[in-house]
Amino acid sequence: MKTPNLLSRKTRWVVIAVVVLALGGALAFWLSRDHGQQDALRLYGNVDIREVQLAFRQPGRVMQMAFDEGDAVSAGARLATLDAQPYREALAAAQAQVQVAQAELAKLRRGLRPQEITQAREALRQAQALATETERNFKRQSGLLASGASSQRTVDAARTARDQAAAGVEAAKAALSQASEGFRKEDIAAAEARLAAAQAAAAQATTALADTELMAPSSGTVIARVREPGSMVASQSAVYSLSLDKPVYVRAYVGESDLGRIAPGTVVRVKSDSSEKVYRGQIGFISPRAEFTPKTVETTDLRTDLVYRLRIVIDEADSDSALRQGMPVTIAVDAKPGLSARVGER
Repeated sequence: MKTPNLLSRKTRWVVIAVVVLALGGALAFWLSRDHGQQDALRLYGNVDIREVQLAFRQPGRVMQMAFDEGDAVSAGARLATLDAQPYREALAAAQAQVQVAQAELAKLRRGLRPQEITQAREALRQAQALATETERNFKRQSGLLASGASSQRTVDAARTARDQAAAGVEAAKAALSQASEGFRKEDIAAAEARLAAAQAAAAQATTALADTELMAPSSGTVIARVREPGSMVASQSAVYSLSLDKPVYVRAYVGESDLGRIAPGTVVRVKSDSSEKVYRGQIGFISPRAEFTPKTVETTDLRTDLVYRLRIVIDEADSDSALRQGMPVTIAVDAKPGLSARVGER
């Protein structure tokens, strides 16, 4: 009669052992699951897409606006044009000034024409002949003065004529030397400087003409069309607002207590509420200062409430039109506790 009692007791111990093991396994599973959840850092932020205000660098009248709001544009597409006629005329005038400066410089470098050199040489011969004649006349009048056949006034006039003829010879020699040597180096240098200035003015006119066309700096979507054809615009006055397709950023914030779990370059997963797609990205920037200025005296609890701004860069291969400006997103960071954060640009 003792055998059934013994079996019943053993059965109870077996059941108790099984229950204990089951409870232990469940507790271990729960602890491991909770630990894994602590390892994953979850942040929240908003999509931050860069926008560009596009404007002409030159003033003028708008001739064409090629795109409307909502249109997609590619990099290098011509968005708008100004009336280019005034700029074409300015370029033509500048190019004409370049030609004038080039002609003046070529003239100085080439020197005088052969005919002009021959003319200077013949002028020297003429001056020498006149000097010879005046010299003979002076000597003759001086010889006649002793015999009384000539007066002192006549001799003085002959001397003056001789001196003037001698000076004319020296002037003719200098003119012939100048004609043979060409223009001075300083004159040529000044002409070269005038040509460089004219070429610079022509380059500026060329740039101004090119600026009458407004090109898209990168691919994106037109979100605002500010002007219409016929409008007069000043330089740097926006005519389009363009939302860039790439890169796509996410602005998020991390608490001071979790700052040590992330660093620039940390890989993250981004997900929006409107789609099941998971976007890959990485942290590109961690702000070096807190967004809210702490009080002069603060408790330990207040210090843990400080947050730091993050900039997350979405991989270009993953980014698409589903991510829109300001859209709230959730960021999952597979960071381990104790990771030391490096503050600054990536």
